[in-house]
Amino acid sequence: MDGPIERHTISVLVENEPGVLARVIGLFSGRGYNIESLTVAEVEAQRGRSRINLVTTGSPMIIEQIKAQLDRLVPVHTVRDLTAEGPHLERELALIKVMGAGEKRVESLRIADIFRARVVDSTNESFVFEITGKPDKVNAFVNLMAPLGLVEVSRTGVVAVSRGTGTI
Repeated sequence: MDGPIERHTISVLVENEPGVLARVIGLFSGRGYNIESLTVAEVEAQRGRSRINLVTTGSPMIIEQIKAQLDRLVPVHTVRDLTAEGPHLERELALIKVMGAGEKRVESLRIADIFRARVVDSTNESFVFEITGKPDKVNAFVNLMAPLGLVEVSRTGVVAVSRGTGTI
């Protein structure tokens, strides 16, 4: 046994070119590592760089292997383990569709208000809520909507940045 299973958020700065994401995913799938969340976006257009935020789990030894293997990939510029480095912010956006009538409809609106979720679409039979927050908040909202007529969930995945003066 090489330690307890931990959840880590890793941020990777890469060249924005075809095949980079496939190489990152290939590294994970080839070694049997799981990706819980993955987001990719261009962050430096002039320099042609994108940022990959991924959330994975593993023992401390596995997390170190993941970081070392990511760092060896070309064209990776920087690999940062935001979890290990200290305070960081994580947010996720989700769209949640709930079908219902009567009291269930009223209850879904009440819960949405508590969670500061916004109604972004409404029909006589359904609502689509938009919620932003930590993954645990999104999970809690989804779990509360399940008995009220949850029919569809679409999530962005985690975006993250370190607090303070640290940069990638």
